[in-house]
Amino acid sequence: MSSSGLTGAWQQVLQAELDAPYMRELSAFLKQEKAQGKLIYPPGSQIFRCMHLTPLEAVRVVILGQDPYHGANQAEGLCFSVPAGVPLPPSLRNIMIELKNDLGLSLPADRGSLLPWAGQGVLLLNSVMTVEAGQAASHQGKGWERFTDAVVRVLNQQPKPIVFMLWGRYAQNKGSMVDAVKHKVLRAAHPSPLSANRGGFFGCRHFSQCNQFLKEQGQPEIDWSLPD
Repeated sequence: MSSSGLTGAWQQVLQAELDAPYMRELSAFLKQEKAQGKLIYPPGSQIFRCMHLTPLEAVRVVILGQDPYHGANQAEGLCFSVPAGVPLPPSLRNIMIELKNDLGLSLPADRGSLLPWAGQGVLLLNSVMTVEAGQAASHQGKGWERFTDAVVRVLNQQPKPIVFMLWGRYAQNKGSMVDAVKHKVLRAAHPSPLSANRGGFFGCRHFSQCNQFLKEQGQPEIDWSLPD
């Protein structure tokens, strides 16, 4: 598969994965889907956007999502994030509720782009990096999980401690590859309405716990606000 969007250290450490047979098969699958007229999210130029915006050496926090939003104009290559002006999907609304409860941040209902987080070293990685429009989880089992497993292993090997915020079983499965002694691993229920309302996401206080750990490590805290 093309390393579109991958540069620097990311490209160096992941090139073997990009050149592997399973990724060539994934690339062929995506091309075939497009040839059949199917709409794929996010656009091709944004598939690796999270790694383009957050270089490997800059990663301080990792938030793992499942797969991109499958609604029109929602996916922008960053897990849970939507472009400015797009109404917040339910999971993102719940993340904003937890931000308010945890840190007192009140954010406008049309401010759902998490680009400011990416610029501070928060890697917003979806376990599956593409989806067919209107078909949730349609690209699971096509190879993306193996690729993002490799990304997590690379992150685990970084010398600097990283905060991993793992929401839901899907993300927590990848946590088994993370050294919880070296890194800070925070686990909670997924912020989707069904999971969050059953308990385990609201009140997790991951944002403040993350900043406390970074402070203890002598690193700048994350500004979780979303300025214009």
